[in-house]
Amino acid sequence: MKNIFLLLATISTSLLFSQVKKIPLDTMVVTNHNVVIKGQSLSYQATAGTQPVWNSKGEPIATLFYTYYKKSNSEKEKRPIIFSFNGGPGSASVWMHIAYTGPVVLNIDDEGYPVQPYGVKDNPNSILDVADIVFIDPVNTGYSRMVEDKDGKLPDRKTFFGINADISYLAEWMNTFVTRNNRWESPKYLIGESYGGPRVMGLSNELQNNQWMYLNGVILVSPADYKIYSTNQPIYSALNLPYFTAAAWHQKALPASLQQKDLLEILPEVETYTINNLMPALAKGGFISAEEKDAVAEKMSFYSGLDKNSILDYNLNVPTNFFWKELLRDEGYTIGRLDSRYLGIDKMDAGTSPDYSAELTSWLHSFTPAINYYLREELNFKTDIKYNMFGNVHPWDRQNDNTRDGLRQAMAQNPYLKVLVQSGYYDGATTYFAAKYTAWQMDPSGKMKDRIYFKAYRSGHMMYLRNEDLKTSTDDIRQFIKDSAAKGAAKY
Repeated sequence: MKNIFLLLATISTSLLFSQVKKIPLDTMVVTNHNVVIKGQSLSYQATAGTQPVWNSKGEPIATLFYTYYKKSNSEKEKRPIIFSFNGGPGSASVWMHIAYTGPVVLNIDDEGYPVQPYGVKDNPNSILDVADIVFIDPVNTGYSRMVEDKDGKLPDRKTFFGINADISYLAEWMNTFVTRNNRWESPKYLIGESYGGPRVMGLSNELQNNQWMYLNGVILVSPADYKIYSTNQPIYSALNLPYFTAAAWHQKALPASLQQKDLLEILPEVETYTINNLMPALAKGGFISAEEKDAVAEKMSFYSGLDKNSILDYNLNVPTNFFWKELLRDEGYTIGRLDSRYLGIDKMDAGTSPDYSAELTSWLHSFTPAINYYLREELNFKTDIKYNMFGNVHPWDRQNDNTRDGLRQAMAQNPYLKVLVQSGYYDGATTYFAAKYTAWQMDPSGKMKDRIYFKAYRSGHMMYLRNEDLKTSTDDIRQFIKDSAAKGAAKY
């Protein structure tokens, strides 16, 4: 009897160690659903699956998890398709997937704050009524993973983790996806949030010139433009002032003469001051006169709710992290980085930067259980692999960032291609005015400016979390798709 127990124990141990936790290389699970969008019932098919990334020898080196929604019983070849990316770098596609354009949304209140019990509900504002959607998780995000070769060795991380490497392998993957799903005739769009902004700017050019895949539109949601952030030049910090005004207005921290006005009455004035006065002042550096420096600090204080002496202490170059710590310091709160409507509580009121991002911790608290439940129980994709909200993708190679000019080049070569920029006024990470500035700089010639649209909303980085802005921003995408449709017209 003892030997039987020993044998059973040995078999059980062998089975335990023979199981390897890994994601399938190439698979799909298809389910059928129904949703009411804008008052109209719509049937759709959801495919949750993985598709390989191959090297030049045709060997699999990674597999990407994706979720593909398409309207049932439609002419898919003629119907627009949107490829959706989030940012990070290192972020899964979860955020826009279950809070913006997809057929389900997070359980949140009308202002976008999480509600327990966490979960999802139908999205009556999904854009699935006008376009099919593919949500893509880059390598090491979501369920996407690198794949070992026959010797058990993982590929070189540089193949995936850098501005240009990321664009290159994703473009190849998209080519395969479009071919497998017979979508070559479909009008094609890219949407990218945050770091997804430079990702889809670069993809527009890469797809066009190396995959021969032409787009109708690119949508930049709260885009991160590293041509601005990586300069480390004080002149570009001026772009933060309109955001300071918006966040201070929301927190009722502006002088009474400004606070009593509507936000949209104030911002044009602040934007004009930023370009015509603050930028030239910062350009003078240490050679600015004492009188001008004091006058600029006084005006910045008026527009930001910060103390003038604090602004002078920073030589007019006020860091955003100091603003998040300082604005409500006397009330004992910090404000959120990605959404400055959120309040945080630090260990000490002293300091120059918040202890944590109040908004991001709140979002992770609610998005994580929701996406894990939704993919497993409603889309029936079951795996023991962890869904990485943020994955290990660092170090990330930021060299040779030509993504903004890549989009300009793609627009110049492709007269059908249009761009929509969407930003939240209360986003302190990728501010709305920096996004507007990016749009201005995208085409210095000004010859294509009628193909670039800018929209802003009264919320933060994820402007779609606020119900009123979800309705408006998805309608803006609908209109953009309509405006960028060729409708059989020739272009030259």
